Amino acid sequence: MGGQVLRLQDVAVRRDGAALLRGIDWTVEEDERWVVIGANGAGKTTLLQVASALLYPSDGSVEILGERLGQTDVFDLRPRIGLASAAVAERVPPDEKVIDLVLTASYAILGRWNEEYDSGDVTRAVELIDQLGCAHLIRRKFGTLSEGERKRVQIARAMMPDPELLLLDEPAAGLDLGGREDLLRRLSALAYDAAAPTMVLVTHHVEEVPSGFTHVLLLRHGSVVAQGPIEYVMTADNLSRTFGVPLSLERSSDGRWYARALPG
Repeated sequence: MGGQVLRLQDVAVRRDGAALLRGIDWTVEEDERWVVIGANGAGKTTLLQVASALLYPSDGSVEILGERLGQTDVFDLRPRIGLASAAVAERVPPDEKVIDLVLTASYAILGRWNEEYDSGDVTRAVELIDQLGCAHLIRRKFGTLSEGERKRVQIARAMMPDPELLLLDEPAAGLDLGGREDLLRRLSALAYDAAAPTMVLVTHHVEEVPSGFTHVLLLRHGSVVAQGPIEYVMTADNLSRTFGVPLSLERSSDGRWYARALPG
């Protein structure tokens, strides 16, 4: 067991009078791969913003990679965290080349200007792009990529600074079946890689949970329904409480999950 990567104690987030998160206690250890599941509006993205040091809690304490929010320089902390989200993708210049988009992550910027990159940076960027199945896209402009290609390039960018924590906000959203399955296969390989960073993946579909993820946090209306090792916590009862509808749940031999609403 490694050290603690994330520790949230009694965390609440309020915005415009609404409670987005309430009483969150959550600890993520170094060698764990977590998935956060909940319906739209459950607070998943807000939780990820807190975990990425982009949002300060209204109440409670947050420790990320041994640093406590409010008592550390977040500009030193954030480069240690890889984040792939729709909000990041929206800020990418459409004419940015894939290789430059990944390289600029070394400097925590979007849009290449006149930075000089050493050969080690270029080699690492090329290897990550290849690992995520995008080697043929290396000179393409981001604006010309399909949604699936964009998602894979974003993950390569998030991994470029060699982060200690990798946060993925609905990485399979908007993908067709082929694109989703290709991405989940690559994320599963990453989850099983002992050298990969600690991972947290957010989704509202259990079908989008890659095999190899070890723990699950279930959220409903900003509060934790259940959390812990995935084989014990991912149950039909817990999932039904999370989504507010009776569900059946199956797990296939390859470790993937499938949920269906019960008739009635």
